[in-house]
Amino acid sequence: MIQPLLSIDGLQVSIQAIGVLRGFSLDLAAGQMIGLIGRNGAGKTTLLRSIMGHLPIDGGDIRFAGTSLKRQERHTRAGLGIGYMPEDRRLIPELTVEENILLPVWVSKTLRKAERLDFVYAVLPELAQMKDRRALLLSGGQQKLVALARALTVGTKLLLLDEPFEGVAPALSERLSEVIAGLRGTDLSVLIAQSELNHTQALFDREYVIERGANAVAHKAA
Repeated sequence: MIQPLLSIDGLQVSIQAIGVLRGFSLDLAAGQMIGLIGRNGAGKTTLLRSIMGHLPIDGGDIRFAGTSLKRQERHTRAGLGIGYMPEDRRLIPELTVEENILLPVWVSKTLRKAERLDFVYAVLPELAQMKDRRALLLSGGQQKLVALARALTVGTKLLLLDEPFEGVAPALSERLSEVIAGLRGTDLSVLIAQSELNHTQALFDREYVIERGANAVAHKAA
């Protein structure tokens, strides 16, 4: 049996003493694209933040490439090849597009600036054309593209995308779908959290539904 790249087993996480994740489990293999579907408040963002080490774990475990992340410092995630695109983008407004993309590279001891920029601009060539523009001058959809590019610079093995299509104009939403679909067939694994499937169901190898912090159903995507 092939070992999952990411394995979440009975994860329990609380925020301000309130249980948010209640035994949630998920497996993601190398090269797989999985959808994490749930209503607002179901625990999707908490799950992604737990994987990134932003929240302490009360119970269960998160294993990446066979190694438990439970007691590892959160700064180690980038070094493992995990990229995270938060829902609110979290760009630095005064920095340029390229500077925002390079933020994780600047603090990494292993990533090579030229190599990662070449990769990102090959995937998102439109960003190369606006690389010197400050982030505060971008539209919300353009900022999503930059946040995705930043996640791609460090996410050499796994991408965690939180509501990538939320609040994005239809044209840019279609572009995001196109870029993400273009990652299929590679060794890169992708976990996408969103409130509903919309037009993205065809992207997924599998969907996990989360309700009140626990598994509702998991099935093979059509």
